[in-house]
Amino acid sequence: MNVAPFADSRARRRDERLRTAVERTSRDLLAYFARRVDILEDAADLVSDTMLTAWRRIDDLPDSNEETRMWLFGVARRTLANHHRGRQRADANTELLRLELRAAQSAYRADDEGDASDLRDLVQRLPETQRDLVALVHWDGFSLVEAAIILDIPASTARSRYSAARASLRDTLTRADSTRR
Repeated sequence: MNVAPFADSRARRRDERLRTAVERTSRDLLAYFARRVDILEDAADLVSDTMLTAWRRIDDLPDSNEETRMWLFGVARRTLANHHRGRQRADANTELLRLELRAAQSAYRADDEGDASDLRDLVQRLPETQRDLVALVHWDGFSLVEAAIILDIPASTARSRYSAARASLRDTLTRADSTRR
């Protein structure tokens, strides 16, 4: 006996029940989310997430229409809770980055006095390959080997570029010092 037609029939009925449930509850779910999120566009995304979860868990779909509606709202509640947790994490990370940026700007401004500003200008005049390397090592705190990895160059190339940058800066500073005297 071939059971494939029965399985297909059962799957079609299940899909049709979900389709009907979506048609009947999607507006209510959208309103549910719209009343509970700060950004209205998130409400539509949350309805989609809820429907995706319902589709994944289609075997858990209750038989009656009212139970299905309640089940979908339960899925929606959990989807909303996940959304709020994600938003809290994102907000916390954003605040941490904002604080780090303020601290970095304060440190940068403190360094922006006199000789540091002149040196920064000299570094900016270096060829880009040397400038990036010097900036990663001295401003961003990476070792020469780490900077080489970031720039995707061999460590030996990084060492030679760094040496050339130092020599260039030394020569420029020596010339500037001799003209001041």
